[in-house]
Amino acid sequence: MKSTLRDLERLQAGENPVSGAAPFIPRGLDGVLVLLRHGQTQFIVEKRFQGAMEAPLTTLGELQATLAGRRLAAPTADPALPIPDSAPFAIVHSPLGRARRSAEIAAEALRPAGRSGPPLRSDAGFTEIGQGGWEGLTDAEITARFGDSLANWRRWPTRFAAPGGETLEQVAARVEASLSALLADMADGSVPGTLDRHQVLGYDDAAPDRRRWSLIVAHGGVFRVVVCVLLGLQLEHFWNFDFGLGAITVVEVRAGRAALRALNLDSHLGAEANPETAETSGREASGAL
Repeated sequence: MKSTLRDLERLQAGENPVSGAAPFIPRGLDGVLVLLRHGQTQFIVEKRFQGAMEAPLTTLGELQATLAGRRLAAPTADPALPIPDSAPFAIVHSPLGRARRSAEIAAEALRPAGRSGPPLRSDAGFTEIGQGGWEGLTDAEITARFGDSLANWRRWPTRFAAPGGETLEQVAARVEASLSALLADMADGSVPGTLDRHQVLGYDDAAPDRRRWSLIVAHGGVFRVVVCVLLGLQLEHFWNFDFGLGAITVVEVRAGRAALRALNLDSHLGAEANPETAETSGREASGAL
């Protein structure tokens, strides 16, 4: 099949022309991104919308971050995680305290396994979606004061946002810029991959996995945008993904094309560290971030 004019233009511009590949992903990049949502916060206990406000981790939240770090430190433990058995190339976190602290705890848990990564770095592109006038309020308070806008946000997230909050288009722009920089760093000096290999699981190469992997510690709302942007999905799919507290999601990049390998893994938390599963589901349904 002949290349389209747009494909040729993208090739000349240095963009990724592979079908299904986001144009900002470096061509040929083989790598893995691990998304870790922060642990429980006091705002979540109080059922308040967080957005870009600061909310400290609870004792349970710190435990969730510890258990997530331990799971990442033992990727070959049954059931195995689809990540390389090596130290992370980068550990990036949202500048909000709940994400920063979760990243610090997870990184500390990696050290005993000899998987200490580089210094943690903050990236504002992964800050939680700003929810303006809703931040700090409970669902009941928001419903009473902003019922119509909240209902619209739950139904049409690309058309409506919190009063004074960010739109998904604004969030996607900063997310794409941050992902582009991180993936460019991962591609620099690495061996390019090829799509001329098996693209179906079960036909794994027996060679050691030497791909670079990076850990991003951030928030449920912004991770929805991250996944949409990486997979080339319209932002209308925002509510199609869930990210639990302390849960792990894995996105593999195969020769420049992203593939979702694991979503919202939380078995490492166990019953003791995951008592709010039903509560988290309720918050997601409410539109709280």
